[in-house]
Amino acid sequence: MCIALIGGMDRLERHYRDEAAKMGFDLRVFSTWKTNISAKLKSVDAMVIFTNKVSHQVRQAAVKTARSKDIPLIMNHSCGLCSLKECLGCLQFAKPIIS
Repeated sequence: MCIALIGGMDRLERHYRDEAAKMGFDLRVFSTWKTNISAKLKSVDAMVIFTNKVSHQVRQAAVKTARSKDIPLIMNHSCGLCSLKECLGCLQFAKPIIS
């Protein structure tokens, strides 16, 4: 399952990827603005947005893409490794929710 992580800290990117791999997920990290981010998000199975470390513009683009493509979306204000584990756990064992 391919998950997009929008936001987060650059210095934790390697740890985010390692933890996702341990849980059986392929993680794509978008910690900064990327050109045409909406097109890059259309092919993922789910999205996690760390709202405290992402601009309003990126968050709005991600939410719009998720709604138009019916992609499960989890938003969390915290951006630590434990927060990512919690979000991935929701995707792994339960039906994803929009929060």
